[in-house]
Amino acid sequence: MSTASASMAASQPRSRVPLVAGALIVLGALMIGAVFDANTGLLMIVGGLLGMVLYHAAFGFTSAWRVFITERKGRGLRAQMVMLAIAVVLFFPALGTGSLFGTPVYGFVAPIGVSVIVGAFIFGLGMQLGGGCASGTLFTAGGGNARMMITLLFFIVGSVIGSAHFAWWQSLPSFQPVSLVNVAGTGGGIAISLALFAAIAAFTVVMEKRRHGQLEQAPAVNKHGMERWLTGPWPLVAGAVGLALLNFATLALAGRPWGITSAFALWGAKAYTLVGGDVSQWGYWQFSWNAAALEASVWRDITTVMNVGIILGALAAASLAGRFAPNFKIPLRSVVAAVIGGLMLGYGARLAFGCNIGAYFSGIASGSLHGWVWLVAAFAGNMLGVKLRPYFFAGEAGKKPAAKTC
Repeated sequence: MSTASASMAASQPRSRVPLVAGALIVLGALMIGAVFDANTGLLMIVGGLLGMVLYHAAFGFTSAWRVFITERKGRGLRAQMVMLAIAVVLFFPALGTGSLFGTPVYGFVAPIGVSVIVGAFIFGLGMQLGGGCASGTLFTAGGGNARMMITLLFFIVGSVIGSAHFAWWQSLPSFQPVSLVNVAGTGGGIAISLALFAAIAAFTVVMEKRRHGQLEQAPAVNKHGMERWLTGPWPLVAGAVGLALLNFATLALAGRPWGITSAFALWGAKAYTLVGGDVSQWGYWQFSWNAAALEASVWRDITTVMNVGIILGALAAASLAGRFAPNFKIPLRSVVAAVIGGLMLGYGARLAFGCNIGAYFSGIASGSLHGWVWLVAAFAGNMLGVKLRPYFFAGEAGKKPAAKTC
């Protein structure tokens, strides 16, 4: 077989996978829309687009925080601030009026207390050991990362354990939920939020220039036009814009922002029920909406539908990029880190009313002060996680900060 023929033969399976993944997203959207409701079906497509954006932009929260902690490079953190700024400008007017395009909407506004602080810290630690956050675990697992499939499995287990202990944690001291939209109004809330985002971005610039003398430049890409948008990589800012717009689309279709980890608790609880367990008496499952989700089909759950869409969208993106190649030769210490990290991610998310998406991204986009508390506590957990990573990942021990350059 000639080289050209071999190349064509190898590219055929790669070209089929995105088509299959795309077909599954569309078929799933049609079936869910027909059986349940049209908006839930459309959210499968939104999930697929989120998966593609996350994968092609490599928009990771875990890696961005680790790079800043270890090397003081803040390009990823600044992209997160752009994402949050766009989201706040879009969300606050809708949340202030309580409706969007005629649909009632609400934000993720949660109490601030011991549960949030401890849960976010545990989640942050789990980010570095597990190798990803909630969105990162989904899109890298969908993209073929075998290790992240282990993290995802134990993320689900940790979520179930967290739901078992949820009532006890909620009995600890806490403050009532606080929303910037309610306290400062739509305009005031936007102004306060944008000032905070600008301050964080400026802080990363100062720290990066102090360490390196200049800001990190985006890597050069030899792809242009449609080829780059189909196969990646995308600029980080494009990822930030895409995630903000798709979260807003979620608000419009679901009546609430994007979340991820409640579905993990639901999947784990349903699996536990199948083997004879009973979670119905646990405090977490006695909330009316959680009890209803437990009784209903898993495909009625909006978060489940979107999560499946994210996995399929990331699968399509990885295949288009020619990078879908699962490697199951995982070092034992890395497996152990995935197990421990996954358990921490799941447990921490339940305690903290969400993850890097539900609590951090969507919480701050909702004006909730608990989102800001989550950010601080989770970042502290990441700092400890970075220190522990060399015990689990070869090649990270003894790393030194990059030297300052002029």
